[in-house]
Amino acid sequence: MKITRNYKYKDVEMLMAAETIVQSLSDNLVDLSVARTNWDEAYVTATATQIDNAIENYLGKDAKLDLRQATAQVTAVQAPALRDLSFLKRQIEVDFGAGAAAMLKNLGFTTYLKSARKGNQESLIELLYAFKQGLTAEIRAQIVAKGTSEALLDRIVGYADQLKAANISQETLKATTKEVTEEAITVFNEIYKEVIGICKIASSFYKDDKLKKEQFTFSKVVARMSAARKVAEEPVE
Repeated sequence: MKITRNYKYKDVEMLMAAETIVQSLSDNLVDLSVARTNWDEAYVTATATQIDNAIENYLGKDAKLDLRQATAQVTAVQAPALRDLSFLKRQIEVDFGAGAAAMLKNLGFTTYLKSARKGNQESLIELLYAFKQGLTAEIRAQIVAKGTSEALLDRIVGYADQLKAANISQETLKATTKEVTEEAITVFNEIYKEVIGICKIASSFYKDDKLKKEQFTFSKVVARMSAARKVAEEPVE
C-alpha cells in the first residue's frame, strides 16, 4: 500500500517548522522539562539531529538554506520597520487630524498594524506592501509638506524591497532536488508525529501565555514561514 503523508504542508515547510519548534523546546527547556521528564538536552539534540539528517538526506541543503535566509530577512526587518511605522503613524495623526483615519487606512495601518505589533510577521509584510502601493506621489507630497522626513518614507518603502530580496522561489519550496521516496515520507511522518506531540503538550502547558503557545502551534509556525515565502511571490510595483 502506498505510504501517504500525515501532514498537509509542503515537506520543506513541515521540516523547517519542526526544527523551529524543537529550538523553542530547547529555549524553554527549564519550564518544559518539569512537565515531561524525558524532555532533556539529549532529547532535544536527538530530535534536532533527526530533522537535520532528513532535510539533508532527502531534500538537499539548498531548500533549508533559502528558507532560513528568507525567514531571517523578515525577522531582521521586523523591529526597525515597526518603529518607523509607529513613528510615521503618530506624525500623520498629528498633522492631518480628522483626515488621518482615511490616510492611515489607505496606507494599510488600520488593517494590519495592530496584528503586526503583536509579532505577526505576515501582517507586517501585508502592511509594508499596502504602504508601498498606497504611497502615491500625491500622498507622499502631502505628508512631506507637513514636515515628515522623506528619508523616513523611503526607509519604510525600502523594508518591502528588502523582503522582496529574500527571493525564495516557489520551486524551492515545492520541495526537492531529489526524488521524495516512500522511505523519505516514512521518515517525515515520524518527525511530524513526534513534533506535533511536542506541540500538543507544550501549547497546553502554555495555554495562558499566548506568545509562548504560538511557538508550539504548528500552523502558526508554518504561517510565519509562508509569510517569508509570500515576499518572493508577490510582485512589487
